[in-house]
Amino acid sequence: QDEHRFRAPRRFAGEVRLLNGRVYLDISELAALVESRRGGGERIVLANGCFDILHVGHVRYLEEAAAQGDFLVVAVNDDGSTRRLKGPGRPVVPAAERAEIVASLGAVEAVFVFGQDTVEDLLRTLRPHVHAKGTDYSVESVPELETAREIGCTTVITGDPKDHSSGEIIARLRRED
Repeated sequence: QDEHRFRAPRRFAGEVRLLNGRVYLDISELAALVESRRGGGERIVLANGCFDILHVGHVRYLEEAAAQGDFLVVAVNDDGSTRRLKGPGRPVVPAAERAEIVASLGAVEAVFVFGQDTVEDLLRTLRPHVHAKGTDYSVESVPELETAREIGCTTVITGDPKDHSSGEIIARLRRED
């Protein structure tokens, strides 16, 4: 395993309130849970994103992702990677709170906050059966596609058309200020 390459944000220790045991701060603990579920015959699905200002598009993405298997793990970008991916002023909601909100969704079995811009290392560590991405991607444009193929993971696009966006919600709120 490439766990030595995996970088989880250190500052989350003690900050995230565990919600029904669904938010994991330790990659080894999460990997052991995933392996146990896989050993029980369950199909593992990994979805990921920033989930800043959760909206119906996120919910539909995760619901459809969950339908691809039996155990949905959601990787939530930490504040630094969200800022790199989304730009200045983001995230609006801190990672610990975003993780707790995502963990409260019925389709979600486990949540992990990670510090990279892609989930390549997490794919290698967890080795899910399916990697689900939202409709702002095509299968060919998924940054982690080659890594998924290397480990025998299927990449799928889930959710409804990209008609919703945290960025648009934030812009609308700023205009109305």
